[in-house]
Order: sequence, then C-alpha cells, then structure tokens
Amino acid sequence: MSSTRQDAWTSDEDLLLAEVILRNIREGGTQLQAFEEVGRKLSRTSAACGFRWNSHVRKQYRAGIEHAKKQRKEAKKNSRDAPKEQGLPVEEQLVSTQAEETKLSDLLPSAQQISTLPVPDFKAILSYLQDLYTRAGTAEEEIQQAQARIKALERENERLLKELTTLEEDYQALMAILDRARKMAADKEDSSQGQHKAKFQLDKYGNLERVE
Repeated sequence: MSSTRQDAWTSDEDLLLAEVILRNIREGGTQLQAFEEVGRKLSRTSAACGFRWNSHVRKQYRAGIEHAKKQRKEAKKNSRDAPKEQGLPVEEQLVSTQAEETKLSDLLPSAQQISTLPVPDFKAILSYLQDLYTRAGTAEEEIQQAQARIKALERENERLLKELTTLEEDYQALMAILDRARKMAADKEDSSQGQHKAKFQLDKYGNLERVE
C-alpha cells in the first residue's frame, strides 16, 4: 500500500494554479503575483507554487497560455483605440459644467467689488522710492568716505612706523658713541696719571673728538 505525501499537489490545486496564472497573463499581471496569490490560498510558499507550475502544470496549458497572451494584446489594443476619458451623459455634463461655472464665479470678484477697491497712491509710492534712492546714495557716500579715512590712517601708520624705525636706529648709534666715549675716557685716565683729564665732544658729523 503506497502512502501519499502530505505536500503532494492535488488535481484541484493544479487547476487553481493554472486558472490564476492564466488570469494574470490576461490582465497583464506577473507570474510572481500569481504564485503569491495561490500560495496564500493553498498555504504554500510562492517558490513552491512556481516550482509546481514550471515543472508540471505549465506544459499542460500551453494552448491556454497562448490564448491568454492573445487576449492581453487585444485588450491593450482596444484600450489604445478607446477614448482616454469616458464622457458623462449630456445631462450630467451640463450639470457639471454649470457647477464649475458657479464655483468660478464665486471666486472671481464682481464689478462692484472691483470698483470699490482702493486706488493706490502713486505719489506716495514714488516719494517712498525716491527716499530709498536718496538713502542708498547717502550710504554709498558714507562708505566711500570711510574707505578714504581707512586709507589715510594706513598711510599715517606706515609713516609713523618709518619714523619709529629711524629713531631706534639713531638711539642705537648714540648709545654706541657714548659707550665708546666712556671707554676712551677710562683708557686716557689710566695712561696719564697726574695729567689733567681729557675732555671730549661730538663734532657736527657725530664723531667723538678730544678737546685740549
């Protein structure tokens, strides 16, 4: 006595699988969608349904597959030839048009409402624009003046730096002269004991000379 596998497919299940596949082909669906639909109905995985279809059921419904593909092509052709939008009956079209016109008239202001709208004061607008133009010109002038002051200060700062450098150089030269004078005085004092002390002074060229 042969035992039947619990996961074996019955003829009714094969028929359901074929019907769903063919319907999806006619309606432009995918086989994966069909496998998932059958899987939900039969409590099977979509992979199991796909394997069953490709390995066993498909070969039995070749003619049905071709017929379903033909029906899908005809349906696509008919949908292209048909109007893109199905028109409403004449009475419903008139009612819809009147409703749209009524809504549009509600949105647009009436002639009386337009006449009561305030007229803009063009003189005030012109005065305001002129004031803005004047302010802009004043601001531009102030910016130019500030830039000129900055440049003048930069030049003054450069001049002061040069003067400071000159003063530092003069100071260093003076300190060198004084140091040399002190050394010369000390040497003379050591070499001429009993003689009067030598005196020194700076000439007009900044050199140290002895005064007798």
